[in-house]
Amino acid sequence: MEWRRFGLGAVRAALMLTFACVLAVASHAAPAAPPLDPLAALVAGATPAGPPLAGLAVVTADRDHVLRAQVFGSAEFGSASRPLAADTPVRVASISKLAVALTVMRLVEAGKLDLDADVAIYLGWPLRNPAFPDAPLSLRQLLSHTSGIDDGPGYSFPLGTTLQRAMTPAHWSTYAPGARFSYANLNYGVIATVIEAVTQQRFDRLMTAQLFAPLGLDACFNWSGCSDTAVADAATLYRKGLDENHWDPAGPWVAQVDDLHGIRPRCPVRGMAVCDVDAYVPGSNGTLFSPQGGLRISALGLAKLGRLLLRGGEVDGVRLLTPESVKALLTPVWSGQPPIGDNYDGLMRCYGAGLQCLTGGAGDQPVAGPPLIGWGHLGEAYGLYGGLWIDPGRDRVFVYLITGVGDNPAKFPGVRSKFTAFEEAVLSDLATR
Repeated sequence: MEWRRFGLGAVRAALMLTFACVLAVASHAAPAAPPLDPLAALVAGATPAGPPLAGLAVVTADRDHVLRAQVFGSAEFGSASRPLAADTPVRVASISKLAVALTVMRLVEAGKLDLDADVAIYLGWPLRNPAFPDAPLSLRQLLSHTSGIDDGPGYSFPLGTTLQRAMTPAHWSTYAPGARFSYANLNYGVIATVIEAVTQQRFDRLMTAQLFAPLGLDACFNWSGCSDTAVADAATLYRKGLDENHWDPAGPWVAQVDDLHGIRPRCPVRGMAVCDVDAYVPGSNGTLFSPQGGLRISALGLAKLGRLLLRGGEVDGVRLLTPESVKALLTPVWSGQPPIGDNYDGLMRCYGAGLQCLTGGAGDQPVAGPPLIGWGHLGEAYGLYGGLWIDPGRDRVFVYLITGVGDNPAKFPGVRSKFTAFEEAVLSDLATR
């Protein structure tokens, strides 16, 4: 063989030279891949913190600017697959309550409402706990879930009925108004009915006129008032499984809500594909328009609401509220001391007139490192996990929207709080970089 003529030493030298050249070429052809972004790894299900996520949008801002906007994953799967974007409208569940509170304060400033007046004055009929017929209810109590109302048999009543007829003794707790904190979506259906009654405007249209249009936000409740572009760009919410009680981690992503494919729903009423709302009388049943959770808005839109709060009621040259009104929103009505109540096992340790607060205490502190202490609201429904939080001490707004989870979130409890482990990972990332 040809190599023998060179002798063993020469062959060995030649082989070593060849091996070195191969290594050099391989190194040049395939440079080391950069490490995966921690949030990208989280979405891919490549961390112990949680299952794969359909999509994740995060935004960090200060008083004046958006500092960070990142997105991972999809807004829609299937033949029309689209990536998620920071301006993709998402159904944000209970974060909606924060938007309702902002509108209530606008009407308070306009002299149409009083936070501490008996809401029966606005409704035109006596809203009373049957066990406490002489105890009035106020907007402040409704906003802060201290009204004594429970969701009981349900918190959304059908078109054709009225709030007055639909509320039953089962919708009331055994506690007097103001005596107990108990989170109930129906509080916001009552609030929606009150603000319709005083303005004689339908809730969905009122929210556009009072909040979204003045701030230049393409946002809406139940898709009423959003642009055709927003409808076309909508994020579908997903789970891997039929619903929250039936999971299939190895299966496909299953649409839970807003599987629109660019087609605007014909009816703005929750649970109805087709309806005729022309005869609806504003002030009779505001639960129809999902005030407790039906807001469609993007992560960037939520960040603007957060900046509004951080700046004391003014953002991007638009004065929406006075600093005094913002202070009222950021003042605890319930703070983990009496009144007693259901605080979600420590997740809700403090609540104001429409906003939840993070105290830094056990249960409500998801951040590794210096605690996130501030105000906002979390949201969770139909596969969505999200939150809008302001931390005045940091001068920061933090927004995250997860558009679907691939396995039962109960399998991934938080290690520091009652948030899920994947929410802790997201919020810790936002608060520390």
